Amino acid sequence: MREYAQTTACYSRLWQAFDSSPAPDVHFLSPGALPSCYAVSDFAAASMALVGVWLARLNQTHAAPAIDRRLASFWFQGSVTPLNHPTPSLWDPLTGDYQTADGWIRLHTNAAHHRQSVASVLGKHAEKSTLAPLVRQWRAEALEQAVVDAGGCAAAMRTNAQWQTHPQGASVIQEPLLHERYTVPGRPFRGALSPARPLLGVRVLDLTRIIAGPVASRMLAGLGADVLRIDPPGWAEPALEEEVTPGKRCARLNLRQEIDKQTLYEILRQADVIVHGYRADALEALGLDAVARQHLSPGIIDVSLNAWGWTGPWRNRRGFDSLVQMACGIAAAGQQWQRSDRPFPLPVQALDHATGYLMAAAVLKGLHVRQTTGQGYQARFSLARTALELMRWPATAQPEFAPRNKHDENPALEWSAFGLAQRLRFPLWLSGTPVLWSRPPAPLGTDEPRWLTA
Repeated sequence: MREYAQTTACYSRLWQAFDSSPAPDVHFLSPGALPSCYAVSDFAAASMALVGVWLARLNQTHAAPAIDRRLASFWFQGSVTPLNHPTPSLWDPLTGDYQTADGWIRLHTNAAHHRQSVASVLGKHAEKSTLAPLVRQWRAEALEQAVVDAGGCAAAMRTNAQWQTHPQGASVIQEPLLHERYTVPGRPFRGALSPARPLLGVRVLDLTRIIAGPVASRMLAGLGADVLRIDPPGWAEPALEEEVTPGKRCARLNLRQEIDKQTLYEILRQADVIVHGYRADALEALGLDAVARQHLSPGIIDVSLNAWGWTGPWRNRRGFDSLVQMACGIAAAGQQWQRSDRPFPLPVQALDHATGYLMAAAVLKGLHVRQTTGQGYQARFSLARTALELMRWPATAQPEFAPRNKHDENPALEWSAFGLAQRLRFPLWLSGTPVLWSRPPAPLGTDEPRWLTA
């Protein structure tokens, strides 16, 4: 239908990054859009559609998945509404956009060590009102580099034209959205890959944090996978744990200790899938480069993510969705679109969420490859490359979605260690394959670092 033409075109282009054959049919529902200068709602539905078509292929069914665009957009905002408990703030008090002597910069201080890095450059502050005057004394790119050199996270605001001529932006342009390769054959899966719970028995080692990777592993858990997330001691994501941990078991290992590192190696030996979001060379420092991962678990489906791309001078730089939006031109485009006097980002963290569903789709493709050829599979993505793809799709004139309503999304009640909440109905529907989580969300570090079964 005409109102879904751009959604279909966006989905077809994403499909071409995965497969050269014509894109399978997908039914899109719910016309309208989130307000944005880019087609965020089309992109949200298209990225979820990739999961649906690879799920259908894995299930060996010709049924076409359906995607509710409105619900997909809201899942990009967050799927959980607490009923008897507060939701912690997503942002640290100092995280935000600051005016500099020559433009704007975003400082990211959510993690304590990132806040300390900013303090080492600009001094300690309890609130933005005292920090802002000091930031205005700096040029944006100079402060960006100083914070990064101190081990922190920052991004100067650039236009898309400036980003394309920047060494990192020029490198990302040359990268594919999906970089993939086939690897050595592996053992047969323990699971039967049945349509009702297609990933039942498939072991997924989750070494991701914050949003994109956890969204991918949440999707896999919703299809029945045994997802084991590993975090270091002390790491917490209080604003996100209830959102991204349903269906998972969450454990801790201190990989600076040899005994815990050996435990991780043993977990990896028994894994069918690994998803990881470490910086480009971080796993190599643990003795777990791509070759080592394949050696420990031949044929493993290995899907990875980083922020800034896999080539270029920033390939090992820390980064988050909001920083990538600032650096690559999205926030500047929003500012112009909104006629604002300050950066104007997307209404949701679309780079994180879309990349998460692309990662989940790549895992399903890898499982299909293992199922049909016996080979292993490696894939990698970056938030910066996802941003480039989103920016190909300017918003079209569509009515804005009606506000979220506690009745029309048919939310499910969910009781967990966090309290009572409602979770939105999932936007993807494929006949015979419900997306269901077998465990409620749980705080990080709740479980033991081992698989459920021997």
